[in-house]
Amino acid sequence: MSDQPKTIKKFGTFGGVFTPTLLTILGVIMYLRLGWVVGNAGLLGAWLIIIISFGITLCTALSMSAITTNIRIGAGGAYAIVSQALGLEVGGSLGIPRYISQGLAVTMYIFGFREGWLAIFPDHNAFLVDIIVFVSLLTIAYISANLAIKTQFIIMGIIALSLVSVVIAAYNGSMALPLDNSLSWGSFKGSEENGFSGSSFWIVFAVFFPAATGIMAGANMSGELKNPKDSIPIGTLWAIGVSFVIYMLLAFWISRSATEEELLTNYYIMVDKAYIGPLIIAGLLGATFSSALASIVGSSRILYAMGEHKVLPYSNILAGTSETGQPRNAMIVTGVLIFLTLLLRNINAIAPLVTLFFLITYAMINIVVIIEQRLGLISYRPVFKIHKWVPWIGLISSIFAMFIINPTVSLISIAIVLMVYWYLSRQNLETPFEDVRSGLFVSFAEWAAKHTWGMKKMQQRAWKANLMVPVRDVNGLRGTFEFLRNIASPKGSIKLLGIEPFNERSTLSNELETISASFRKKGVFSSSTVIHSDQFANGINYGSQALQGAFFKPNIMFLNLQDHDDYNNEIKPVMKESIRLEIGILLFNLHPTALLGQRNTINVWISERKGNWELGGWDIGNLDLSILVAYKLKINWKARIRLIVLVKDPNEEKNAKNFLITLTNLARLPETLREVYVGNFIDFLTEAPAADLNIFGMQETLPYNFINDMTAKTNSSCLFVKDSGHESILA
Repeated sequence: MSDQPKTIKKFGTFGGVFTPTLLTILGVIMYLRLGWVVGNAGLLGAWLIIIISFGITLCTALSMSAITTNIRIGAGGAYAIVSQALGLEVGGSLGIPRYISQGLAVTMYIFGFREGWLAIFPDHNAFLVDIIVFVSLLTIAYISANLAIKTQFIIMGIIALSLVSVVIAAYNGSMALPLDNSLSWGSFKGSEENGFSGSSFWIVFAVFFPAATGIMAGANMSGELKNPKDSIPIGTLWAIGVSFVIYMLLAFWISRSATEEELLTNYYIMVDKAYIGPLIIAGLLGATFSSALASIVGSSRILYAMGEHKVLPYSNILAGTSETGQPRNAMIVTGVLIFLTLLLRNINAIAPLVTLFFLITYAMINIVVIIEQRLGLISYRPVFKIHKWVPWIGLISSIFAMFIINPTVSLISIAIVLMVYWYLSRQNLETPFEDVRSGLFVSFAEWAAKHTWGMKKMQQRAWKANLMVPVRDVNGLRGTFEFLRNIASPKGSIKLLGIEPFNERSTLSNELETISASFRKKGVFSSSTVIHSDQFANGINYGSQALQGAFFKPNIMFLNLQDHDDYNNEIKPVMKESIRLEIGILLFNLHPTALLGQRNTINVWISERKGNWELGGWDIGNLDLSILVAYKLKINWKARIRLIVLVKDPNEEKNAKNFLITLTNLARLPETLREVYVGNFIDFLTEAPAADLNIFGMQETLPYNFINDMTAKTNSSCLFVKDSGHESILA
């Protein structure tokens, strides 16, 4: 019997976005704190607070609208938006704290419901009320999101009736205070809790602002919307507009219906002034219940989305769904989290985290849009277009609001997000979609290239070993794998250049890519390509010439000398062309039995300078690349460097020693051995200090016999080096 596809109920704009968003905004603050806000700030101050609060959320809503009309948003709302833009690590660092804060928000809404209930039935057991409400919420959400949406329609009707009660009261003459007295700036006397010792505009703002932070309620349902690209912008913006008008009108009504003293001392002033007071209580209960319901449904969707993307442990379980596609496993885990927070009984100490994680989410959404706008990629084509200053206002105002509300907890919130990001960045998460980071990195590289192009001939301080490695024998490449990695690591790169005649059945390209991947896995960036050429030298030289127009071009030609190479017809032409193109050369001759030995010691041979032992400038001859490579190997092998000078004239011995002292000091080469010998070079080699690698300078005319002689006489592998002229060990 084949598995039947899961049918998931999809919602439209009104039920899926507008309703939960509006009900979350019209909450406890409106019923229990709007009067206190007006009492402290006056009508003009209250209006300004409402305008600023909704202005912040409006900018973020516009940014969210732009980004949701540019991507195929999946489940998880803001988590999905940030993940698809900046990767799972950033999305998860936001999603995990956001999920937890959504759970805490459910608990706070339950406590708010309880306070309203106890105002009617003061003899009822508070904990029992909490448990009954919690079980009711979890049951509705567990059955289906469809039932939750239908429940919210009923609650919206109750809230609408409570507002009608206000309208009737106004019509019947509740607005008895003169308009002149109402249109004033407040005296900010504070609250009963602080003995009316005074307050400030921003403290009152901090109390009101959470009322405006419900704009993600609809976006959290993104995975269950028929058309999220249309529904999220339209539903969210309409909910913001309608709730803004309601708050502004309610502030006007209450300012003319109650005195300053009444507003400051009675949190239930709306109940007293409305035409039917119990409807206000019913609206309060409905608002807290609907906000809790939207949060529990939305938070379970965030957890489900993170499970789908393998962000969390036991992700397969969290991503499990019912036959109708409901994320019931995530719902059960969310229920457990909420129940545990209910046991705290008082979460005032961590309540600010809820609002601040909302604000961090807003900031991240604005950052996503700013990055997309700044990159200017053709892939950023939102149907809902916004001006470039909108996300900047949203970002700055979100951060501003965070630190106005609670600077200490804001820093703690940011620290939590950074710690989660650090943890996730070490988990090697596999992103199932392409994010904007690739464009970000490419744009940054292009910016860097444009700003450094004019000084590309003067990059000695920024020098890195960027190797070009011609390959026609993959086995030879495998034999030098670690040696190449040790020269390039950690910041250099390796370009594998395959050379072969055209052959449809060739596997060279795939083999080189496999080895490139191994380099990358071991921390060295590598890429590969194949040039089809019947002539080995011509193929290499064509590659070198073509790369001269590239910004990140190789600066070292690595030639691994092997028995089948024709030195005069294949290697020397490459050396000649590399010198012409100002590319450094490393010609490697591996000793057949000694190989690279124990990798403990590196000899760098310095030619006699024939009376010119001064180091007055930057030019030290053909020595820079030799010592730079030796230093890289010293670090990666944990080896020691020995600088050797051989002079024929005993009178030059002291000058040579002083030269080595000056060189090691200027080149900053601590713990480097310095040895000067008197004698004939060829005769001395058999008595030279033993080393695992001997490095010699070379000229274009380097004869083949000399290479073999050096390898045989030193009984070690040898590296012959020619500077490009763009390196400096003294930089």
